[in-house]
Amino acid sequence: VMVGEQAAGVLAQVKRDTGTLSAEQEDAFKQPIVAKYEHEGHPYYASARLWDDGVLRPQDTRRTLALALKATSRTAGDETKFGVFRM
Repeated sequence: VMVGEQAAGVLAQVKRDTGTLSAEQEDAFKQPIVAKYEHEGHPYYASARLWDDGVLRPQDTRRTLALALKATSRTAGDETKFGVFRM
């Protein structure tokens, strides 16, 4: 996982190494990448697109975790033949 400045630096380095980016063009190239990372890195951005289950307020963490554990403890669960799915 990279922050915007790091990602922009890596992409700029690749372009510099291939000879398609001059030192003068580097800042102009990096600025939109950093801006995009800042905008799309906000927790509400991901939640609005249903990429996660939402944002919890810190004071709600224990109650939400207790509710989730209580809900999962009521079922035995089915036997599966596949591994863990990761996103």
